[in-house]
Amino acid sequence: MGRRFLLALAAAAFLAGLASGQQPRQFAPGVLTTIPPAPQAEEMFSGPRPLVELPLAIQNLQYDPKLASPSSTVYERSQSAMLRRTIWNLEFSFKPMRMLYVDVPQASGRMQRQLVWYMVYRVRNLGNHLKPKGLITAETIAADKNPNEEVLELVDPTVPEAKELYEKFKDYTSEVEIFGKLTDKLRFFPHFVLHSTEYKKEYLDRVIPAAMGPIRQREFPGRPQQQLYNSLNISEVPIAISDDNNDNSVWGVATWTDVDPRIDYFVVYVQGLTNAYRFDDPPGAFKPGDEPGTGRKIARKTLQLNFWRPGDTVDPNEEEIRFGCRLDPDPADQAKILKEYGVEKPVDYVWVYR
Repeated sequence: MGRRFLLALAAAAFLAGLASGQQPRQFAPGVLTTIPPAPQAEEMFSGPRPLVELPLAIQNLQYDPKLASPSSTVYERSQSAMLRRTIWNLEFSFKPMRMLYVDVPQASGRMQRQLVWYMVYRVRNLGNHLKPKGLITAETIAADKNPNEEVLELVDPTVPEAKELYEKFKDYTSEVEIFGKLTDKLRFFPHFVLHSTEYKKEYLDRVIPAAMGPIRQREFPGRPQQQLYNSLNISEVPIAISDDNNDNSVWGVATWTDVDPRIDYFVVYVQGLTNAYRFDDPPGAFKPGDEPGTGRKIARKTLQLNFWRPGDTVDPNEEEIRFGCRLDPDPADQAKILKEYGVEKPVDYVWVYR
């Protein structure tokens, strides 16, 4: 009797751990594909580059100082500024792309049966985000030290070794600024796009409340307590750091409808996994009186997942969907396939800016 009680107690403790999200769930090989974060040291810096707003927003900013060198003026410094920032990243894992027929309510009040393409995914905060060394602080200001000077001296975008030089200024932190406050909890603001490379069509992830229940029952059978978020309410969840002993994973699902059944090659773009970005100020885009940043072109670091399906337009089947680039023995045909994905060699995924 005592042995049965202990076994029951152990089972209850194990299930309670699963329910609280503290114990990582194990999946069979091939069920979950994990894309590790890919932070790059150069993502912490933008520049050296001119700050286009200053000379136009402040009159008579350019002048010839009498008691200092021209390079010390605000105007000259604005012509070659180094912008620094902390870069955070989330780990992204996903289950195979699948399909499900769902009765979706229409504006007319009637139900319409639709084929929903969906991807169940998991995001984790692993900490150890990139932080540039020598950030400007009260101490550096008091000592009249500019932490950007050494970076400006070493980093020349035209030098092949410049990328390695950024590594000298790399540090790590688990605290980042979210909504103006330092915290070790991240937020995921997802933006999923399913892009048909052949037909140049793009499908934005749709929030389909009617699909959430059937997807949860199918993907997490026997786990009614499992939280599964859509692309809207997942942004409300603070994502704490996960490690070997604490699993603070957050699960979500991206859903698409009305996908062209002719599609053979497609990619899924995922934004929101990092705050890394690039920007460009086109000449003449900012004019006096404009708000700062007007005309600026921003490209965000984006995960591109490559897929293909050998099926036809009749009776779409999720079993036909393959993750990765299709391989072809003919070099000419292989080159055409790679061009569809915008890659130089067969890869399952790639990080791009868009």
